[in-house]
Amino acid sequence: MPLYIVATPIGNLADITFRAISVLREADLILTEDTRVSRTLLGHYGITTPMAAYHDFNKERVTPHLVGRLRNHEKLALISDAGTPGIADPAFNLVRAALHENLPVFPIPGPSAHISALIASGLPTDRFVFENFLPRKSSQRRRLFESLREEPRTVIFYETPYRIVKVLGELDEILGDITVVIGREMTKLHEEFLRGTPKTLLARFTRKLPRGEMTVIINVRVRETFVGGEGRVV
Repeated sequence: MPLYIVATPIGNLADITFRAISVLREADLILTEDTRVSRTLLGHYGITTPMAAYHDFNKERVTPHLVGRLRNHEKLALISDAGTPGIADPAFNLVRAALHENLPVFPIPGPSAHISALIASGLPTDRFVFENFLPRKSSQRRRLFESLREEPRTVIFYETPYRIVKVLGELDEILGDITVVIGREMTKLHEEFLRGTPKTLLARFTRKLPRGEMTVIINVRVRETFVGGEGRVV
């Protein structure tokens, strides 16, 4: 039976497709990064399908067993804590293992944080690259930013509130007055998009400490000030 890769909401529980709900209800097992997180979504839609954990710490151990269940004609649905599985999570490992056994894999499309942020950013969307989370070490981030000096594409990455100030300082030092867009708490109650240069956004976070997971978007060829600047998106 097939493995379904099912996208789930990144915040607002209404952002799920009818097809995703149907697949999750009909599956024999739902695989999730954290069953405690997924229980909220499944309970909201009355989905009682059994769950099992699938994450970076157990993927090597449990993947062969899960492939065996697929071979035994069970239908498995894989979800992440939020968004589209396979983007910054271990779904890739199970997908590859299933395909090596000639087992079908089907995507159930839906929300993805980096695409959602990109289309609302105001930066060019025709060509882009996703860098996931940046390196933890400043020296490695600086090398990455140096390599972006002539990058024609829009660059997207995820960042935490604990490092965003350091990251903006490095962007300001290395890339100067480029336009930076930060999507914070997207689709949630306190959703907002912040737009400006690294320097102006640093000043903003000096006044108000950053909170929430962030999607950061830059394009080194765009140097403009958006009308309205920062502000909450309704």
